[in-house]
Amino acid sequence: MSDAAPLVEVEGLTKHFPVVKGLIFGRVTGTVKAVDGVSFAIRPGETLGFVGESGCGKTTTGRMLTRLIEPTAGQVRFEGQDILALEGDALRRLRRQMQIIFQDPYGSLNPRMTVREIVAEPMVIHGSGDAAQRAARVREVLDVVGLASYASERYPHEFSGGQRQRIGIARALALQPKLIICDEPVSALDVSIRAQIINLMQDLQRDFKLTYLFISHDLGVVKHIADRVAVMYLGKIVEIAEKRQLYAAPKHPYTQALMSAIPVPKPGRRRSRTVLKGDVPSPINPPSGCHFHTRCPHATNACRQVVPKLLDTGSGQSVACHLVNPPG
Repeated sequence: MSDAAPLVEVEGLTKHFPVVKGLIFGRVTGTVKAVDGVSFAIRPGETLGFVGESGCGKTTTGRMLTRLIEPTAGQVRFEGQDILALEGDALRRLRRQMQIIFQDPYGSLNPRMTVREIVAEPMVIHGSGDAAQRAARVREVLDVVGLASYASERYPHEFSGGQRQRIGIARALALQPKLIICDEPVSALDVSIRAQIINLMQDLQRDFKLTYLFISHDLGVVKHIADRVAVMYLGKIVEIAEKRQLYAAPKHPYTQALMSAIPVPKPGRRRSRTVLKGDVPSPINPPSGCHFHTRCPHATNACRQVVPKLLDTGSGQSVACHLVNPPG
């Protein structure tokens, strides 16, 4: 997998939302820098985990890959093709290859549609097959995600949260995509159900050769499913590495603080905690230099003045930190 050409390549991806004051004669008074120049690649068949605090830009990044949100700047290439240059039918054809599983298994399903209609809807929109072929595909994917065929004529409110998320997964599989954006797919589920859904997703990845961008704030879940992990803070990627490498030896102070907060599943055993002081700065007016310097216990003058670049440390672990990669 390491030698394969990337399925997705992202360079300098940026999303700035204008802050408008006034309901009628609104004027732009500022800009929310939700995503501020992120770059990464996803190889075929791998799972890239995206982690970070709420509001760091994880979900916005995932939605820009499918152009559910239009980027302000940057490039996104899927199998070498520039996604942002596509329009109309060309974009519609490409979207067959990229699907999304939403965080909320309740709000993401239309309560007025049966499961059969929900799962078949992507095929109807993209004109895939006739009615009989679509019905057969619905039965197939429902069986794959562990739902009985009789579920197809029932409505979302008749299912539990875990079952609803299985319906969402079935819908994402309907068009046989190559890439699935998983936007915190288990965060709204009971702990006992999370493992079932994660195991299901891993089985589907193996059987259908899927590629995942897995967005989550749960480092325990990401450790279980991801191959590589990218850590975001205030719109920027601060560290990205292979999973084992990142969890064994995180280099960025923010990543170290996140890792120290993972619960230890052994009664009586304590872990040394790195407690960050202060709140996350506003994305409307982020700090100069390294965005993390206002909370970093190791911040220097260079951290306050110079934006650190995301550089490889020589071991495949890329870090945006002046302590690891001194400026100049």
